[in-house]
Amino acid sequence: MPPEPELELTGHGLALESIVSVARERTLVALHSDAIARIEAGRAVVERYLAEGREAYGLTTGLGARVGIRVSEDALADVSLHTIRGRANAVGPRLPADAVRAAMLVRANGIACGGSGARPAVAQALVAALNAGVEPVVPGIGSIGAGDLCVLAHIGLALIGEGEAQIGADVLPAHEALARAGLAPLELAPKDGLALINASAASAACGALALHDARQLLEAAQVAAALAFEGFRANLTAIDPRVAASRPAPGQAACAAGLRALLADGALTRPEAARRLQDPLSLRCVSQVHGSLAAALDLLATALAPELNGAGDNPLVLTEDGEIVSTGNFHTPALALAADAVALGLAQVGNLAVARSARLLSEPLTGLPANLAAPGTSGAGMAPLLKVADALAGELVHAAAPTCLDARGGSDAVEDDATGSLLAVRRLATMLERLRLLVALQLVVAARAVELARPEPLGRGTAAAYTIVSELVEPLTEDRPLGVDVERVADEALGSGRLLTAVHEALLWTST
Repeated sequence: MPPEPELELTGHGLALESIVSVARERTLVALHSDAIARIEAGRAVVERYLAEGREAYGLTTGLGARVGIRVSEDALADVSLHTIRGRANAVGPRLPADAVRAAMLVRANGIACGGSGARPAVAQALVAALNAGVEPVVPGIGSIGAGDLCVLAHIGLALIGEGEAQIGADVLPAHEALARAGLAPLELAPKDGLALINASAASAACGALALHDARQLLEAAQVAAALAFEGFRANLTAIDPRVAASRPAPGQAACAAGLRALLADGALTRPEAARRLQDPLSLRCVSQVHGSLAAALDLLATALAPELNGAGDNPLVLTEDGEIVSTGNFHTPALALAADAVALGLAQVGNLAVARSARLLSEPLTGLPANLAAPGTSGAGMAPLLKVADALAGELVHAAAPTCLDARGGSDAVEDDATGSLLAVRRLATMLERLRLLVALQLVVAARAVELARPEPLGRGTAAAYTIVSELVEPLTEDRPLGVDVERVADEALGSGRLLTAVHEALLWTST
């Protein structure tokens, strides 16, 4: 017997963790019976409109500027097919498989809301392809954030057996991929094609994956900052809970509490342990800067919620009223705005990490050997890594340019606004890759400072982090290439989740 699905789509309650599980762990999916009933009810409204010859955008009329053109009755069956074929025009780098899977899941859940007017077979085709591991090949550039039509059309194209799809390690013509999985191409009826593509599922999917990854990376950035505190012998009054309470900036108190937990039971928490009365801003203001990114991530989560569990269709079927109405529900200005805020927050965190790493290399500030070079040598130590850090921060700053105001018009000026949401969320994945390298670089530098300073004991979380980094990076006895060390920490400690797992275990063990 085939394994039982672990996730049932209802059109509501699709959680971030479920999206990540289906996208990356291939959790099996099913449509809840209530969702199927809801889809059937919406479809009944569409069938009644067709039977009565009533006008409805995209059902009995053309799309965009061709809204005034009535589709003849004998052409209705072909409209869905041409809708997909005519809009599968995206270009450029292909979306990663996890993003494609997430988009398929989000769109299936959107159809499960019942407002799309598609037949149940459409949502079932998305679910069946997900469960069989058939992943359409989807170019990533083609949406201006007024619905992801030209991107999502490539998913629809694969479902009808056209275009390309990947199954396992093979990229095949879509009809061959479907056949290998034992699936038949989806046959489209009126409204089915538009229901597949006229939504913002690609933007929502990429945003959801970025949100998950950014939350984890922010936690890793907290660990790196705490380890830098240890090597610098920072003054911890800046993260005193009374300080955060005196001016409760968004996210500050939570990030300060996180830093305190990482440092708890360490020597740095003792009175008079700090080296200086007042530290540079890159150490003193970590909770404020990291807190601002945390607040931006909360904003992104709020903006994503209706995209993941709502009907972003145009036109929209109002089942209870038996109507089909034109909408702007595919428009995603809040999502684009929130993604821009996250991008700026990532750049801020990156800039602070660069400054903090530079302070660790300063002999007058730390009392440690200049550039953290081996004592008694004339080597460059870790100073050259600052150029790499600056280069990474430069890429972050460049990528953080806002997208939500960069409107584009189309379709004979009828579509005269755009949000840029897909670009806004897609660039977050690249920024997270750069920031992960920068966090890894700071971990390497901070661990070296701890190695030379030898503070005893380290805090709960920082001790676990130091152990992980020390296992991956040899002591610096003479100048050598350090970029490979940074990449090893980025991949084997951060990318694998090993660092956070070790820190979590240390904090849990010491709290029981």
